[in-house]
Amino acid sequence: MTNTLRDGGRTDAELEELAERAGRELEDASALSILTWAADTFGERFCVTSSMEDAVVAHLASRARPGVDVVFLDTGYHFPETIGTRDAVEAVMDVKVITLTPRQSVAEQDAAYGPQLHDRDPDLCCALRKVKPLEEGLTGYSAWATGLRRDESPTRAGTPVVGWDAKRRKVKVSPIARWTQEDVDAYVLEHGVLTNPLLMDGYASVGCAPCTRRVAEGEDARAGRWAGRGKTECGLHG
Repeated sequence: MTNTLRDGGRTDAELEELAERAGRELEDASALSILTWAADTFGERFCVTSSMEDAVVAHLASRARPGVDVVFLDTGYHFPETIGTRDAVEAVMDVKVITLTPRQSVAEQDAAYGPQLHDRDPDLCCALRKVKPLEEGLTGYSAWATGLRRDESPTRAGTPVVGWDAKRRKVKVSPIARWTQEDVDAYVLEHGVLTNPLLMDGYASVGCAPCTRRVAEGEDARAGRWAGRGKTECGLHG
C-alpha cells in the first residue's frame, strides 16, 4: 500500500481507513444520507457511475449534490435505448453527464483483435471497452458511487455501503447496496425516475447488446448477461 498524498492531503492509508469506518457507521443509513456523506466529504472529487439501466443513484446523488458528475461508459456496443436513457438523464436531471469511450473504436478493435471479440474473449473485450476507460476516467476523483445491490447476485452479496476500492485506490460508495428490486421500483415510482425502456421488455439487467439477453421468469436478474459463458461480472467491480 502506498502513502502517496491523495484527496485533501489524505494518504491512501487514511482514505482506506476513512472508507472502512464509514462503511461500518453508515451501514444502516439511508441511501440519501450515504451519498450526502460522500458529497460533503469529497466535493468535486466525488462522482457517480451509471450504466443507464436506470437513473436511481444519479437521481439520489443529484439531491445530495446538485450538478454531480455522472460518468457513463459508452462501449460502442450499447442498445440505442441505453444511449437514449443517457441523453434523457442529461436533459432532465441536475447532473453533469460525462461520457467515457475506449481508446479504440469498435472498428479499430476489430482490426487489431479480429471481429466479435466479445464472443471469443469477453473478458478481454470488457477490459478494453469498460475496465481501462473507467480506470482512466476516474483519475480525477477520490470516491465513486455505484448502483450495486447485494440481492443482485451471490458475487455482490457482501457489497459494503462504503468500502475501499484497492484496485483503483479510491473510496467506493454503494448507497443502495441494501435495497431490493422492490425498493428500487418504489423509488422510481415515487420520484418519476427515468429507467431504460428495455427493463419493460424482458431485460432484467442491461449491458452491451451482444452480451445481453432477456431473462425467463424465475431466472436471476443477471442471468441475461454473458449467458452460457460462465461469466458474471465485467471486471468493473472486482
